[in-house]
Amino acid sequence: MKKLIITLILTAMVCASILPNVAYADSSSGYDGKAMLLMDTASKTVVYEKEAYKHLPIASMVKIMTALLTFEAIDDGKIDFNQKVAVSGNASSMGGSQMFLEEGDEYTISDLLKGVIVVSANDACVALAETISGSTNEFVKKMNARAKSLGLKDTNFVNVTGLPAPEQYSCAYDVAVMLRELIFHKEYYNYSRIWMEDYTHPDGRITQFVNTNKLIRFNKDCLGGKTGFTNEAMFCLAASAERDGLNVIAVVIGASTSKGRFATVTSLFNKAFAEYENTYIVDKNVPLETKLSVKNSKVKEISVYPETSYTVFNKKSESVKPEISYEYNHAVAPVRKGDVVGRVMIKLNGENKTINLLAGENADKMSYLDVIDEIKNKW
Repeated sequence: MKKLIITLILTAMVCASILPNVAYADSSSGYDGKAMLLMDTASKTVVYEKEAYKHLPIASMVKIMTALLTFEAIDDGKIDFNQKVAVSGNASSMGGSQMFLEEGDEYTISDLLKGVIVVSANDACVALAETISGSTNEFVKKMNARAKSLGLKDTNFVNVTGLPAPEQYSCAYDVAVMLRELIFHKEYYNYSRIWMEDYTHPDGRITQFVNTNKLIRFNKDCLGGKTGFTNEAMFCLAASAERDGLNVIAVVIGASTSKGRFATVTSLFNKAFAEYENTYIVDKNVPLETKLSVKNSKVKEISVYPETSYTVFNKKSESVKPEISYEYNHAVAPVRKGDVVGRVMIKLNGENKTINLLAGENADKMSYLDVIDEIKNKW
């Protein structure tokens, strides 16, 4: 009887430890998480959400903003990738995820960014914050100001790392917008796609870097992202993926397991690619069917290209029917390739878009002899 009672108590304890995690799973969708969101990157169209605006701890996904401000400081010329930073005692003392910086050693901004993006290094975050703003407190002020400028109403930063802190929170939608802004920096992909690397420190030590975002290895569509975990936040992931010209962002906060967050984001990616597409209305690489006549030219007509492409994010099951009209300039030679020769006007879903039309090739002016030859040929 005594053994039976002990067995029942142990079973109850195990069940108690499991049940809270199981509650995060969405049985209707198979997704695992307290909150999640799926967004088209280009248009910011949200195609799936669950508790997307709920205030939650997001753990190391806070580092998305830390990395974003670093890239923006580089763009503004305040720092550069090759600039060396002497590591402070404050930075080197950071626990949790780290790249194991040593106080007094000098690291480049590029290597610190690599530490943040690949291995979620808390020590690298602090080193970058201190370099850019002088202190982490001042950097946090920049983080909150940048969040406000992005229109994020459900985010508040307290530190640069995502370590547990009172009053630090965000939501699935805001995280998606932050990641969207980060991936617009093309240099980001120089780091986000690293799966594994033996990193050599200035003092010769070697630390093996393994990307915390396992989708980089196991999902060919994934371009990058940021993981997060604390006991408070549970397992989190924000990631971007691209297939057939469609780029999407998926976010999950509070998954019950690490495997669950990767499976959920993968399922969200697959949902996007199966159900949605980008439809080209005009393509800058494809000439219009109608050519443009050019007066007094050696060539009678030239091809015309849109200056930029214009795509529409839509469900594959729904047809896109825009109203399209064209206006052409009165073209007289000479015309140079790339000259603006007209406009295309597009009306779709109550929105209007105007795109310049460009000459696809040169149209040189006829010489006197060309005119004579043309007259002779007509005879």
